[in-house]
Amino acid sequence: MVDKLKKIWLEGALVDWDDAKVHILTHTLHYGLGAFEGIRAYKRSDGKTYIFRLKEHIDRLLDSCKLIMMPPAFSHAEISKACVEILQANEMVDGYLRPMVYLGDGAMGVYAPDNPVRTTVLAWKWGAYLGHGAVENGVRAKISSWARHHIHVSLAKGKIMGQYTNSTLAKREAKMAGYDEAILMDVNGYVSEGSGENLFIVRKGKLITPPLAASILEGVTRDTVLTLAREEGIPVSEEMITRDQLYLADEAFFTGTAAEISPIREVDHRAMGAGGVGPITKRLQARFFDVVKGSDSSHPEWLTLVA
Repeated sequence: MVDKLKKIWLEGALVDWDDAKVHILTHTLHYGLGAFEGIRAYKRSDGKTYIFRLKEHIDRLLDSCKLIMMPPAFSHAEISKACVEILQANEMVDGYLRPMVYLGDGAMGVYAPDNPVRTTVLAWKWGAYLGHGAVENGVRAKISSWARHHIHVSLAKGKIMGQYTNSTLAKREAKMAGYDEAILMDVNGYVSEGSGENLFIVRKGKLITPPLAASILEGVTRDTVLTLAREEGIPVSEEMITRDQLYLADEAFFTGTAAEISPIREVDHRAMGAGGVGPITKRLQARFFDVVKGSDSSHPEWLTLVA
């Protein structure tokens, strides 16, 4: 449940929470064409609030808009400023941000080239995405019967609204079967990602994740983890992962803005290593949270001051 806040940024203005509405004929509501982002802001050890990797997230939002040929009416700088303003307006010391670009009402039918392109930025309080204790203790995951979109069928690098129907079905299936999260394979049987997260495994001391050429989102947290792992001297490889490699992994974890770094302790009733949170996962978690919440100042370019 999202707790009601004060303001939402809509089309260049801060409006009251209850006044931020769209028409029932909004094109994106019917056909799913639109782009969005997920961004977190954290209160760090200096007592100030920072948005984590704001530039990269808005870069990806605009890339998604380019992929679907739906340029927003607002610039990178304007949307970035809106992300800061919405946190300030709602007096949030930390929180989750959701910029969205969607196609407004006007013509109906699949082709509606003259409908207005609208932009909004929402914020809400969001704790552990995969549930209480997920970050500390890990989650149980299930290989989904639903496959990740083929790269010739959809735009895997776009964070596009309609494409998440696939993720929703996979997540529902996993939860109804008693698991915490789904893992989607691609149509060729290789591991892709979770329903809303990138995926890493550790095998014999090496950190492995699918390459960007695979059917995965180009995750900002994924990139953060790869950067921090290299700085920590952990061997890293971007390569395709098979189901049996996943089952035999010593460690595994999900990454994402919402999920942060969430360990996977079990996949399809098979324990990852000893079935807990492995040492490399713990090491990367500690470094990550020190960067976003603590006093690690090694990457000031990742932090945008709010207040």
